[in-house]
Amino acid sequence: MNLPKNIFTIITLLSAFITFSDFEVFARQEPNNLSDSDRSLSPYFFVKSDDPETDQLALKKTKVKVNIAGVIAEVIINQIYENTGKNTLEAIYIFPASTRAAVFEMKMKIGEREIVAVIQERDKARQMYEQAKINGQTASLLEQERPNVFSMNVANILPGDVIEVELKYTEMLIPESGIYEFVFPTVVGPRYSSPNDGKGENWVVNPYLKEGVSPNYSFDIQVNLDAGMPVQSIFSPSHELMISYKGRDKASIRLKDTESFKGNKDFILDYRLNGDKITTGLLLFEGEQENFFISMIQPPKRVFPEEIPSREYIFIVDISGSMHGFPLDISKKLIKTLLESLRSGDRFNILLFAGGSEVFSPEPLAVGPENIKRAIAFINKQNGGGGTELLSAIKRAMAIPSSEGVSRSFVIATDGYVRVEKETFGYIRKHLGDANFFSFGIGSSVNRYIIEGIAHVGCGIPFIVTNENEAAKKAAKFRKYISSPVLTDVKINFDGFDAYDIEPLNVPDVFSERPVFIFGKWKGPAKGAIRLSGIAGRKKFSNTIKISSAEPLSDNIAIKYLWARERIRLLDDFASVSHGDEDLKAEIVSIGLKYNLLTRYTSFLALDSEIRNLSGNSISVKQPLPLPSGVSNYAVRGVRLKGSTFPVTRQMAELEEEDATENKVFMRIEEMPEFPGGMDSLKVFIIRHTKYPQSLIDEGLDGIVYVRFIVDVDGSVKSLEVLRGLSPEANKEALRVIKLTDKKWTPGKQGGKLIAVSMVIPVKFLGN
Repeated sequence: MNLPKNIFTIITLLSAFITFSDFEVFARQEPNNLSDSDRSLSPYFFVKSDDPETDQLALKKTKVKVNIAGVIAEVIINQIYENTGKNTLEAIYIFPASTRAAVFEMKMKIGEREIVAVIQERDKARQMYEQAKINGQTASLLEQERPNVFSMNVANILPGDVIEVELKYTEMLIPESGIYEFVFPTVVGPRYSSPNDGKGENWVVNPYLKEGVSPNYSFDIQVNLDAGMPVQSIFSPSHELMISYKGRDKASIRLKDTESFKGNKDFILDYRLNGDKITTGLLLFEGEQENFFISMIQPPKRVFPEEIPSREYIFIVDISGSMHGFPLDISKKLIKTLLESLRSGDRFNILLFAGGSEVFSPEPLAVGPENIKRAIAFINKQNGGGGTELLSAIKRAMAIPSSEGVSRSFVIATDGYVRVEKETFGYIRKHLGDANFFSFGIGSSVNRYIIEGIAHVGCGIPFIVTNENEAAKKAAKFRKYISSPVLTDVKINFDGFDAYDIEPLNVPDVFSERPVFIFGKWKGPAKGAIRLSGIAGRKKFSNTIKISSAEPLSDNIAIKYLWARERIRLLDDFASVSHGDEDLKAEIVSIGLKYNLLTRYTSFLALDSEIRNLSGNSISVKQPLPLPSGVSNYAVRGVRLKGSTFPVTRQMAELEEEDATENKVFMRIEEMPEFPGGMDSLKVFIIRHTKYPQSLIDEGLDGIVYVRFIVDVDGSVKSLEVLRGLSPEANKEALRVIKLTDKKWTPGKQGGKLIAVSMVIPVKFLGN
């Protein structure tokens, strides 16, 4: 049936509005006028008060000392708090650590007195802390918000007080391609809090300094390295170092310039041993009641490219506000390099996401020069802005039709500034048979918990790209990894060695130049052997380590904590969200209390018995954090009611930047502006009044015009502007139609008061 072109346009426009049914809306108010709940659990910009009595920031200095022996690092963190004001303070500080950190000790020093913290169940520790605060006792409470995010509360810091809190943790360094890497994260990036998350976490409501503003506290780090083997090189991709060698296998490392260190990006230390060889090894510790071991076994290096099946890659790329500028530039270069390195015969697709998502193609395309050129242009036009609906993006990618008989992999590039880690892990676990998952953390201070967790539960590999120069190198490393798993059907056997409580129980496919770590306990004499076996290509492979090759040493006590941390990691860190699973909680609490470890359900509490604040009154001060290096002010823009269904453009990002520089935040609207008859009536209204420009028909153009406007307190429509246009005629027509809704709106309300609300409406023009 032949239809007039304008009738066809009306039909397709109707379907377009059904597709774009989630309108983007937000309101603005000053952060100082909002409560934490009003901020919708979102980060906000720190605004310095003019009152010197109420605006004294307590954290003054952070010192870090790292001792690396072999593959084990012990980290000692000293946080020094000082009250230079006139009021008694409670300091609240959010800070990061390694995702593998086993935090086993905390102390608090007040003058000459030292109080050793006690591990307690989390709820009990919080209750004791709050009571101590009311009583006027000085106390410090360390809680885990994420496996790599901790919160420190220090109560009753009196004027003139200097209080030092020391905590210790240990972690394993897992070598790759002959390089050992130690990472000390220095700042927690602002987390995007989706209104769809359905749960509240107050720690995300934290003040941030503006882009480029340095924190008021100082930072210093020193690393003592005892590699156990001759060191070939020591380098840092993140900072300039001063290195003092104390032999072929020992060195002392410090920052070259502590004064210029802004505490806004991860400290990364890499070192390579002579010969570029990762050796098989074993560490043993005999305790009074339990014995612990860690074994590191090297897999084969040989790969067989001819045996690799056809592969399909879906690149899921974050273009949210926190990715604006430097991080997104890195992503563009990374994806370009990855696309150009795909093999002939592979297929690919790209999904971009912020508050909503957009796919490059309805189905995966064959690798070829023209398709790759178009894909690169598709991502290069993005600028970054909006929320970070990561889980929704992964679900949409999973729904993209897949080719039959291919190995499917998702490659996720993001800074990870979300708080839906466990929900994401649970979804990936559920669909593990449908795809492999590789994750690229983009930026100087990424959320390593979700980056590493996606790869862990998805049986893939995590990569961290901290600067643009690393993009090509990391892309090459990725290509090397995906060339072939070097070991499949992996099994661990114990011959004559009475091992139990082994982690991991199952080992996924192993890639080249990455050793397999095995944690466990043993009974009886330290004898026998551990054997790693599997299939490498078409051949059987095995590697055996004799228990007699290692001697149980008391210095290896860290193994006890590392075993317990690995058990918690597999029980809780990467498990799916479980509501009311009391058995799981009880097991985690038991491990935390038995091995003196910080967990999601156990906390450290240091409590001074002396009542120092007789009034019991104090002011709570949240320590403002610097924005991670390379992250723009767009990252701190709060929550939208609903995510946009399109990539946010530079124009919108600039509007948000104006609000950010004025110390504004976005918040949920209690009562949205309403068009008579609702949004369905608005769609019909626009359809009836839109005239398809003849110039679009003549030029064969189609697309969407995004119009931003304000519904004022009197229901009028003002400040209309095109955020993303199509053509001068289409833009003019979209503005004209939206202007026709003037005085037809019922204005929005907040707290019972009429407010002006900014809205974005997509108007789609689609020919045949």
